[in-house]
Amino acid sequence: MADILSRIQQPADIKGLDMDGLRQLCDELRRYMIACCAENPGHLASSLGAVELIVGYHYVFDAPADKIVFDVGHQAYAHKILTGRREAFRKNRTQDGISGFPNRSESIFDAFGVGHSSTSISAALGFAESQRMQGGKNKACALIGDGAMTGGLAMEGLNNAGASNADLLVILNDNNQSIDGNIGAFHNYLLRLTTSSRYNRIKKRVWRHMGESGLRDFIQRWLRSFKSWVVKKSGGDMFEALGFRYFGPIDGNDIASVVGTLQKLKRMDGPRLLHCYTIKGKGYAPAEQDPVTWHAPGKFDPQTGKQLPGSRKADRYQDVFGQTLCDLAALDKRVVGITPAMASGCGMNLLAARMPERFFDVGIEEEHAVTFSAGLAADGMRPFCNIYSGFAQRAYDQIIHDVALQRLPVVLCFDRAGLVGEDGATHHGQFDLAAYRSIPGCTLCAPRDEAQLRAAMYTALQCEQGPFIIRYPRGCGEGTPWRDTPFTQLETGKAEELLHGDSVAILAAGPCVNRALEAAAAHPGRVGVYDFRFIKPLDETMLAEICRHYRCLLTAEDGCLKGGLYGAVCEYVAGNGLGLRVEGIGIDDCFVPQGRQQDQRARFGLDTAGFSARLEGMLQGE
Repeated sequence: MADILSRIQQPADIKGLDMDGLRQLCDELRRYMIACCAENPGHLASSLGAVELIVGYHYVFDAPADKIVFDVGHQAYAHKILTGRREAFRKNRTQDGISGFPNRSESIFDAFGVGHSSTSISAALGFAESQRMQGGKNKACALIGDGAMTGGLAMEGLNNAGASNADLLVILNDNNQSIDGNIGAFHNYLLRLTTSSRYNRIKKRVWRHMGESGLRDFIQRWLRSFKSWVVKKSGGDMFEALGFRYFGPIDGNDIASVVGTLQKLKRMDGPRLLHCYTIKGKGYAPAEQDPVTWHAPGKFDPQTGKQLPGSRKADRYQDVFGQTLCDLAALDKRVVGITPAMASGCGMNLLAARMPERFFDVGIEEEHAVTFSAGLAADGMRPFCNIYSGFAQRAYDQIIHDVALQRLPVVLCFDRAGLVGEDGATHHGQFDLAAYRSIPGCTLCAPRDEAQLRAAMYTALQCEQGPFIIRYPRGCGEGTPWRDTPFTQLETGKAEELLHGDSVAILAAGPCVNRALEAAAAHPGRVGVYDFRFIKPLDETMLAEICRHYRCLLTAEDGCLKGGLYGAVCEYVAGNGLGLRVEGIGIDDCFVPQGRQQDQRARFGLDTAGFSARLEGMLQGE
């Protein structure tokens, strides 16, 4: 059969295909995604598993009039390819290419921008209610999977949608392989019965004539009990209790089953949930066998599945965190680790393997992770809660209300701080310094290298009150020795002079300290470098000494300039009536699109060349 994918420019182009054509299209989509991601890495396994669900949706519904909201967004590669971005997908997640997630500014088919999990049901409910208020007939659908249903926001959306009786379809992409036994002849028969248009017309007519009678309530309770008995192993009773009509589970990788079921569900109204069983990594044996690794595998040989080696020159910060946490746990029995579904990404899988009884993966629930940690701390434990910096924004209230207000010794480790690269605007950890610096009683530490991260974690363990926040970037460190080194304690709130000069002082935090030293080396005796590893409490004693000695100050941080270290220094200089020139290197007041980390850092002068250029200008104008 001739190639199909090359002829697809928009979803309407697939509507004339027969079932064999749809199966071929699914196969071609998978081959294309594998080929593209082998050269240009992305989130592969999740998108491979969702192909039939996306093809089936676009075959049955009429996008962009009908809205589909993705959750988590990295399932959406087939959607991008089918909606006019087939060639652009070759540059997925690159600086000049398309985003790795649905993005409203990129395509009219991307109904809602996503990147963080558990948002789809709430957003799709907004579309559904908007159509109701405007008298429209367009459908709204949320496609949720990859653990996102564990998120509190998803539960809130389900609760509100069920209570509002909105015309909303939720497709649950369940790829955890826990429902095999529920796919059988009798279950398929029940599915055919409950999605039958004749069955639902009769049910609606009978219900209307019976009104609010006691008999109707009795029959409804009996039907709910019978249906719950059949589907209880798949969780259908929970969704029914929330006001959703539950259908499934079906084989979400069987395009005929997907299309047939969606066609019936499209004709219904009210809150409906379709439970689909899929295989993460479907169609590519290495990804099916190891979906965790192949979630985002990097470059690989598509024929053999062999991952290609990277150019790592130092240990990753996540590895430093993971090993140090194990060492601290061996040292202190109170130490426990908590992560919201990021164990391997943050390095806490090491603790999970060695001390599973002291490891807690709470699912994609950042808010719960923080309050759970607070509860542990309130009873004498020493929790290390690791959350990606961009995701920790969701737990801001809990950090203030449940940790800081009660002064509980919770250690919050923010991985992926600063610019994270290809995941783009939804994932950058650029706001943490500004956000948490304003919280009373908070300690905010940005270590400059691997050894200082290890020391910061040990220092945090000694801290009797919290929160103690440690933030560090995605990727490799500086190559500083750290393994098997004795623990050292940092003096909280104390900066360090690394280089003395007579003209310009660089006050830097985090890895920017290293770039400052590299740039200052070209100006011996003229540039001073100071490691302000504690943004809060700020070392005002050191700052006062710097202000007496220098006329020009340059702050540097891999976070937003407004409100971070730059803001803190400017506040001090202005508050004390000092007539000093203060400039800052950091992230401007903008959202940063996808691209390579080194390119993003170069854009804001956060590399050695950027530091050198800024120093040259300041020294010349001094």
